[in-house]
Amino acid sequence: MPGVLLGLVLILTLGRLGGALFEKLRLPAVLGELLAGIALGNLGLLGFHGLDALRTDPTIAVLAQLGVLFLLFQVGLESDAGRMAQVGASAVVVAVLGVVAPMVLGFWATRAFFPDHAPLASWFVGATLCATSVGITARVLGDLGRTNSAEGRIILGAAVIDDVLGLVVLAIVQGLIAAEDRGVAFHATTVLAIVGKALVFLMAAVIAGRWLSARVFAVAARRVDDGVLLTMALAFCFLLAWLAGVVGLAPIVGAFAAGLVVEDVHFHERRERQQHGIEELMRPLTTFLVPVFFVLMGMGVDLRVFARGDILGFAGVLTAAAILGKQACSLGVLTPGADRLAIGLGMIPRGEVGLIFAGIGATLTLGGARVIDGAIYSAVVVMVALTTLLTPPLLVWRMRGGRREA
Repeated sequence: MPGVLLGLVLILTLGRLGGALFEKLRLPAVLGELLAGIALGNLGLLGFHGLDALRTDPTIAVLAQLGVLFLLFQVGLESDAGRMAQVGASAVVVAVLGVVAPMVLGFWATRAFFPDHAPLASWFVGATLCATSVGITARVLGDLGRTNSAEGRIILGAAVIDDVLGLVVLAIVQGLIAAEDRGVAFHATTVLAIVGKALVFLMAAVIAGRWLSARVFAVAARRVDDGVLLTMALAFCFLLAWLAGVVGLAPIVGAFAAGLVVEDVHFHERRERQQHGIEELMRPLTTFLVPVFFVLMGMGVDLRVFARGDILGFAGVLTAAAILGKQACSLGVLTPGADRLAIGLGMIPRGEVGLIFAGIGATLTLGGARVIDGAIYSAVVVMVALTTLLTPPLLVWRMRGGRREA
């Protein structure tokens, strides 16, 4: 326990300082938390190995995984299922292209640099390029006052759909890897079974969850105190995360579904009474646990691999694939007058979801080898950092030159 406590002191302090520094620079805090983790995880290069055990400490790992669940629950809370249904054909086509193109490019980039890796492992690396960080793009659009522009609505709607499709892709590739690692022969029905399982789970979670939340949370929001409401929300999040695990999906799928179905409308009355909604009640927990996850992800980066030219080259090619793949989104814009380039730029950042995918890949094995080893993991982190850094200035440049929001 003393080692865990000291580890948390360092992780929380350095993560918060790094995040605050990047926020002052008007950049996402996640980058500062990542850099703090990279610094902690590579102290061995300076001859100090006292913190090496933190990377594999099971207690820290559990806290980090809880942070991931809370993060996806929060993303679900901030997502609007109604908006996903109302944004129209453009957002759907943009989202599908934004998943397929980067994944294919990421697969071929990985095959080019690591031809000996199993094809499924290369597909998993491609899957880390699928998602779009809703939070980063939403922050930039909000600062520009362009959230409700045609481009803003398409970007945000497509980004949310991207997350859902990305989770389905994760479920498919993770399920195929697990099946092959067990020696189960590949069949097309395997993919159909995993897709069906993921879609049925999400649909059932949304339908049943909306029915349940409309009755339980609507009453609870009026009649219980903050502590009881938060406890119920956490129990609901853990329940759906557990159910996702039971049916063979990643628990984060269930956490996202839980956030998606908890209707914010139930909490308007609380706000009128100047009481907190679930998002506000969750904030202290996410402030504590989410940085633990990102710092731990940073600690998994081994700076020694960048002494290899092939890894630097792979990181550069993977980043190019991530950027070019999202530019394919512009082909799916059907809304007249919408700025295609702005939409493509807004879909670039991978942020937290790419790191979550990479972290899951680092725990999977195929034929006794990790699906995402240290070298590939480090390259993926570089890709996430670069796409996250490049998007805000590029989007500001493009949208400030566009037409004003009505």
